Amino acid sequence: MAQEKAKSSYYLPAGVPAPKPAPDGLDTEFWDAVRRHELVVQRCRRCAAFQFGPEWICHRCHGEELGWHRVSGRGRIYSWERVWHPIHPALKDACPYLVVLVELPDADNVRMIGNLLGDPMRDIAFGAPVEAVFEDHEEGFTLVQWKLAG
Repeated sequence: MAQEKAKSSYYLPAGVPAPKPAPDGLDTEFWDAVRRHELVVQRCRRCAAFQFGPEWICHRCHGEELGWHRVSGRGRIYSWERVWHPIHPALKDACPYLVVLVELPDADNVRMIGNLLGDPMRDIAFGAPVEAVFEDHEEGFTLVQWKLAG
């Protein structure tokens, strides 16, 4: 018999450490945008290259003129994994769950990782369209999750 997950307004159970900007502040704008339910990626002001995760220099031209660019939040599944063994104790009762690597076509196909909402046992197709879902937590942070798009 399949184990039934407890009903929650969150995809994963409570107790997972809240994400917060790195001490150097490099990803602060990303987390601020997510709280506003906007998805942003870094973009070089010199060569216009997109990149994610955040860095101090451009991966393409090595310039230091990086800013943040809002993207649609729509993408496609590049890769995925069904997680059976959690890396954090708070997730021990959440397994299995799906983690997807999402390609963002409107950001030169940079890739972003996250959880895929819904049945963790369903079949997943490479290239399937997805869209970002913003999950607000009572503790004051917001996570980016993904759901299949129609």
